[in-house]
Amino acid sequence: MTLILTNDDGIDAPGIRALLQAVSKFDGNPMIVAPQAPHSGCGHQVTTTKPIHVEQRSTVEYAIGGTPADCIRIALNHLVPDARWVLSGINAGGNLGSDVYISGTVAAVREAAFYRLPGVAISHYRQGGRAIDWAFAAQLTTHVLQILFDRLWEPGTFWNVNLPHLAQAAPMPEIVFCLSCTQPLPGNYRIDGDSFYYAGEYAKRQRDAGSDVDVCLSGRIAITRITL
Repeated sequence: MTLILTNDDGIDAPGIRALLQAVSKFDGNPMIVAPQAPHSGCGHQVTTTKPIHVEQRSTVEYAIGGTPADCIRIALNHLVPDARWVLSGINAGGNLGSDVYISGTVAAVREAAFYRLPGVAISHYRQGGRAIDWAFAAQLTTHVLQILFDRLWEPGTFWNVNLPHLAQAAPMPEIVFCLSCTQPLPGNYRIDGDSFYYAGEYAKRQRDAGSDVDVCLSGRIAITRITL
């Protein structure tokens, strides 16, 4: 199995190191092809009008001066053409429901799906100001990937995984295969003169019963299969 690891928080973010730890039992030498800088919320943006700098840090690690989708395009066309899976994350923050249209984390595996490769986007819901336990996140991710690697994959689809924010030393949470929430993100703004300041509270977003938002925010692992 040849894995490409990427993210949208940047190649030096702790989440991608946790992802590297999570996949060690499946691939001892995965390729990291990730953005040089954070690109959170960039969606499926790609770079076509200026050069993209590629920094080779080692034989298995490339820092790309572009977006997550750029990383996968460059990886599959030039750096890792024999890749079999693309994994993106672990994102510091949820990518639930309508977030998938905004998320650079999700865009990376969507790009892989265009190339008819299976992919998994992994995100970790972040509750308030609490720190993420990345070692525990890696354990949860290994467990999830074991299930998804053994599952039949359909071309033109990809998996979106959201880990809940649990108390330390919590037991393994339930895994739920579910649908994406169809409700909008909170649209609250604070108005000061002619300026609007976003004031939406992520945890108070509307949710469809049984959807990924409902599942993850209730303390379970939400897995959705998304079709191009």
